[in-house]
Amino acid sequence: MLKKFLQYNKDNNLFDIKQDKILLAVSGGMDSMVMTDLFLKAGCDIAIAHCNFHLRGKESDRDEEFVTSFAKERNIKLFTQSFDTFAYMQSEKKSLEMSARDLRYEWFAKIIQQNNFTLLATAHHGDDSAETIIINLLRGTGIAGLHGILPKSNNIIRPMLFASRSDIAAYAESNSVKYVVDSTNSDNKFTRNKIRNEIIPLFREISPDFDNIIRKDTERLRETETVFRTVVDNVKKNLLQKKDGCITVELSKLKELNPIHIYMYEILSEFGFNETNINSICGILNGGNNSGKQFYSEKYRIVIDRKYLLITPKQQKETKEQQYTIEDYQIDITQPLQLHVEILKDLNFIKIPKSKNIAMFDYDKLQFPLVLRHWKNGDVFFPFGMNGKQKLSDFFTHNKYSLLDKESQWLLCSGDDIIWVVGERLDNRYRITDKTRTIYRAELDS
Repeated sequence: MLKKFLQYNKDNNLFDIKQDKILLAVSGGMDSMVMTDLFLKAGCDIAIAHCNFHLRGKESDRDEEFVTSFAKERNIKLFTQSFDTFAYMQSEKKSLEMSARDLRYEWFAKIIQQNNFTLLATAHHGDDSAETIIINLLRGTGIAGLHGILPKSNNIIRPMLFASRSDIAAYAESNSVKYVVDSTNSDNKFTRNKIRNEIIPLFREISPDFDNIIRKDTERLRETETVFRTVVDNVKKNLLQKKDGCITVELSKLKELNPIHIYMYEILSEFGFNETNINSICGILNGGNNSGKQFYSEKYRIVIDRKYLLITPKQQKETKEQQYTIEDYQIDITQPLQLHVEILKDLNFIKIPKSKNIAMFDYDKLQFPLVLRHWKNGDVFFPFGMNGKQKLSDFFTHNKYSLLDKESQWLLCSGDDIIWVVGERLDNRYRITDKTRTIYRAELDS
């Protein structure tokens, strides 16, 4: 088995025996103890990290004592950590499995950084990979969920994937490798255990060569995924445009993709959108005008605009009601926009600017403090160059504002009056006239 271990490492370029400093994640169970034995026989520079999640009472403490004793006997550097897993699970509202995963990998990363380890090795084996594939199929997955556990992900290696659980058990027996047994592994109320203890044995009964078949199929799927990923990445590169934190996708180009659902899944799942969201969005794209429709994931929002699908980070609850005041003595404003203000009294050489980023008002008509805010239903103003008032919503529509444009547009107000749709249009009532004696000049730093 040592020969296969080293060959698998060579084939997958996992570690360098002479150069790498490797941290082993060791529970004390059969898999991780066999992995440790193989690394020791290979002559690698290793240390052990053991997590006590306190999920099995005295049994958890027994495991820690076993690993501690083993490391001391072999003179191997040991790191141990206890976690209040249930408290973390409740505070983060995650499953027990995900909570334990988050806690251990965060701790592993800290050890690696502080002690200059180059790699983290886990004892996942071939059966674990097969179980993961079945679990992913049951939950619903893209092609990435079918390739099983990867031999290497960044600095995490799984050097035992070449072996089945029966291979590991045979090695442990023939080499007198000591280990502890997790009693919960036989509890079939856990999904993974049910698959491990009941479903996979049925596959092996139907097909005695199941282990080799699943191994070859996962290798083939990894290669297929590489080709698939190249195609998808090229499409995403041409399709997704990023500007000011917003990702835009032209609907006309999106509708040309075939099959659209596969591409949409690969594009949107990256932002946390699930199958239900994606099915709804695809349905809308195939329908009529649905401008303004919105969808949410945990961290992102999608807005269907007239010509674009817009993806933005989900905003905190602060936008519409938030406002900022500007006193008459303020010269430089930094929040929420960067504005530079001048009070001009010598008007002989003043020229009316053509830039939309510069606004000039009759100072004596202003009521301080001025207010910067977002638009709200019912807003009206008197656009410069037009007779009479106009609803701000109509102004937005005429100027082809998207929903995101509307939400991000700032308004400068004097009292209840909108005097500047910032960076776009002044209000006619506050314009400079031949009776103006003092000018309030504001320049937007765009």
